[in-house]
Amino acid sequence: MSTSDLPALINHAVAKIGEVLLGKEQTVRQALCCLLASGHLLLEDLPGMGKTTLAHALADVLGLSYARVQFTSDLLPSDILGVSIFSRDTEAFQFRPGPIFNQLLLADEINRATPRTQSALLEAMSERQVSIDGESRILPDPFFVVATQNPVNQSGTYLLPESQLDRFLMRLSLGYPNPEAERRLLQRGGLPIKSVVNQCITPAQLLNMRGLINETTLSDSLLGYIQRLIGFTREASEFAVGLSPRGALALVGAAKTWAQMSGRNYVVPDDVQAVLAPVVAHRLIPSAEYAGDGEALVALLRSQVDVIPS
Repeated sequence: MSTSDLPALINHAVAKIGEVLLGKEQTVRQALCCLLASGHLLLEDLPGMGKTTLAHALADVLGLSYARVQFTSDLLPSDILGVSIFSRDTEAFQFRPGPIFNQLLLADEINRATPRTQSALLEAMSERQVSIDGESRILPDPFFVVATQNPVNQSGTYLLPESQLDRFLMRLSLGYPNPEAERRLLQRGGLPIKSVVNQCITPAQLLNMRGLINETTLSDSLLGYIQRLIGFTREASEFAVGLSPRGALALVGAAKTWAQMSGRNYVVPDDVQAVLAPVVAHRLIPSAEYAGDGEALVALLRSQVDVIPS
């Protein structure tokens, strides 16, 4: 596979998912970018916006094993990771893997579970393994977590700590459909995902795509632009906490992936801009004197940091 082959595959996947998730092409592309960049995705929106549909459709279009876990206040870490059960036949404990051992795990309404259960995902998301009963167990490759969360002002929710937010490469919101897409939805009704979305990217193609991303070049001038963006978040008074090295690496990786998805083996400023908000907005914390949120901080970044230094 070459760089020129990748856009056609991505366009096909976006089109298939777009048959069940109407009018959200850009968000679907960003979600695919997150997966190809070996990251994890946080979907934050009101109930009923299509978050679960997107996660399920991503698994089907890529042929990934899929499991959904509904996070509730009584969910335990063992419900996600698995548990060892004593077998009378063998007179030994046998491990029964939990849903986390699937290639795509949907952590539905993750912020309705307690912090103890939320933290069960930290090792898995960072190291692609889990430690159970003193033994490290490797997770499948690819391993992709799609977590959904409701707005934190709704009842029964727990704030995700900054350390866990930082594990998500991107945070996206679907929002309400545009009038034309909503009209089509109302006319036809909902379609079963399995009857519409089928696999159009094989595991071998997915691995080849990730190999291409590693070969994407980044010029010195563009690297300087990215460093100026990072530096501004650490120096400007509007930011209480700037972008961490992990966040900086996430921005570079996502920009390289977006470049390959656009049919280029080199990064341009538009690639950085395309992924900037999804990658950094949830990582930025405004200072006490600044009234804006993460999205407002991203807008400030764009207005204050030039591609070419003055």
